[in-house]
Amino acid sequence: MEFTLLIVIIFLALVFDYINGFHDAANAIATVVATKVLSPFQAVVWAAFFNFLAYWVFGFGVADTVAKTANTLEINLVVILAGVIAAIIWNLFTWWQGIPSSSSHTLIGGFAGAAIAHAIAVHGFFEYTIVEGAEIHKAYWYDTVNWYTAGKDGGFPSGVMVIVAFIVLAPLLGALMSYFISIWLLSASKKSIYPKIFTAALMLLTIWFVESQMIYYDQIKKPRFDSHFWSVVFESHNIKWFLVAFIILSISSFCLLFSSLNLHQSASWLKKMQLLSSAAFSLGHGGNDSQKVMGIIAAAVTVYIHTSGIAQESLPHWLDVVLPNEAGDFRMPEWIPLACYSAIAAGTLSGGWKIVKTMGSKITKVSSFEGVAAETAGALTLYFTEHFKVPVSTTHTITGSIIGVGLTKRVSAVRWGVTVSLLWAWVLTIPISAILAALIYYFLSLFF
Repeated sequence: MEFTLLIVIIFLALVFDYINGFHDAANAIATVVATKVLSPFQAVVWAAFFNFLAYWVFGFGVADTVAKTANTLEINLVVILAGVIAAIIWNLFTWWQGIPSSSSHTLIGGFAGAAIAHAIAVHGFFEYTIVEGAEIHKAYWYDTVNWYTAGKDGGFPSGVMVIVAFIVLAPLLGALMSYFISIWLLSASKKSIYPKIFTAALMLLTIWFVESQMIYYDQIKKPRFDSHFWSVVFESHNIKWFLVAFIILSISSFCLLFSSLNLHQSASWLKKMQLLSSAAFSLGHGGNDSQKVMGIIAAAVTVYIHTSGIAQESLPHWLDVVLPNEAGDFRMPEWIPLACYSAIAAGTLSGGWKIVKTMGSKITKVSSFEGVAAETAGALTLYFTEHFKVPVSTTHTITGSIIGVGLTKRVSAVRWGVTVSLLWAWVLTIPISAILAALIYYFLSLFF
């Protein structure tokens, strides 16, 4: 029974990943479709390709954060099953209504809600003891969920409260970054030396910063090649920073030339750059959202090992999952990330036209100029949050970025009525998913 439940969870997790793809396809393609840079079909193929390409770019930091949303030693597979089912239901409902809600927060809310329901069902509201290694701790029902964990050695903290904080911070970061990029581009279009000086300084600063973030051969735990050079170049951590540098330096190069271009040339170049910015955002979308499903599958395998009593050594190779621990161990079979990236890419190919309309035209009128600024800001926000292992919402990020470019024209350029409705959907997603998952958990517990 336990093994059957595990297979069902893996299957439904990949179904959720597929739904996530077409639900969130609008995040990456809405602006290129709205500006007619690509046809709808071309746009989804473009986005799906870069969704899948993210497999070779990003690590598993976000997957680890999601897997540790709840204490895997204190839950069972029914908890994870309930969480995934609740996430699928809410995602399909919001897709049907054309609401760009967060698939990420749906999954986190469902996982946490089912875990709390399980803790209350088993222990009630009373104190109980848990054993971790040689230590005994007292706990309550709410301790099942990882609400907040301080970062190690000055690192970034994790937990549900950090994810909740980024409901506000992710769109705010996207809005601020897109506003800055828009002002930068507008200034660069003028025949003045000062924007060029600023651009040149930013290029030098970018090169310095990216170089400081590089991991060199002696720091790579598992080099991909015998060659030191190619191992450094294709290290996933480095590829991400190369992309950041490429994005910023590409826009910088355009800014240096912008004032010398006529209107037709500027429009032509901005459309070409929008292909780059949408590709960059699709990479971030694939890397961020696929990892969340990897985390759920990894957590399910970990729970299966704990509840079934099967020794790790006796598991088949395709289930040999070890979450990161203090000893530095971490294993994830290649099929898990490959399946997750494939599922989200296939989902993106299916499109999500109801949400494309909301994202591409209802928030603010979008041109190629706004598209480049919004998608670039969204991509950079996703790359930096992934670096800190924070599972943010790509929906919130790109929506904030679109609002940011709208504000550069005037405050009234943003349709605030639509925006307020979106904010309500964002705020309600986690609690509704949690309540729905709790109800589904109690229902499933009658049979398992």
